[in-house]
Amino acid sequence: MSYCNYVNHNSSENPDFLLNKHYHDHQYGFPIEDDDELLGRFILEINQAGLSWTLMLRKQASFRLAYDNFSIEKIAAYDEADRERLMQDAGVIRNKLKINAAIVNAQKILELRKEFGTFKGWLDAHRPLDKSEWTRLFKKTFKFTGGEIVNEFLMSTGYLPGAHSEDCPIYHQINQ
Repeated sequence: MSYCNYVNHNSSENPDFLLNKHYHDHQYGFPIEDDDELLGRFILEINQAGLSWTLMLRKQASFRLAYDNFSIEKIAAYDEADRERLMQDAGVIRNKLKINAAIVNAQKILELRKEFGTFKGWLDAHRPLDKSEWTRLFKKTFKFTGGEIVNEFLMSTGYLPGAHSEDCPIYHQINQ
């Protein structure tokens, strides 16, 4: 067995190798049960657009702190002062559209909970969809979503296949 190209092409001499390998081995493709953690991954995927995933991994702790541990209720209640605070926080991506998307998407998740109980319940209720169907659904439901953001969010949380190659040991660990 060999690791996915993601790990194989990330040299151990690279200072971010361990950060990427840890994400690959313990997070990528693994189901997330907690709604706040699902929103956190969604926020990171949205913020990664146009940037590297390694940057998101480096900033993950700062995002968690700046976005109140990814609390859906707290983020949904953010006001203009919170938007400005985030725009001044060098620990996150200071992009008004991405910050606004986090807030609006948290508000939308609160709405979805009324019908589905949880964000995860909403995701589970639409399973199995293919990538294009998921993308249409996300574009209709959330802000700042496109094919790559939706694909990576859903692959990284186990809703779409492809996170790991079949000869990767993590692929077999997830499928058990």
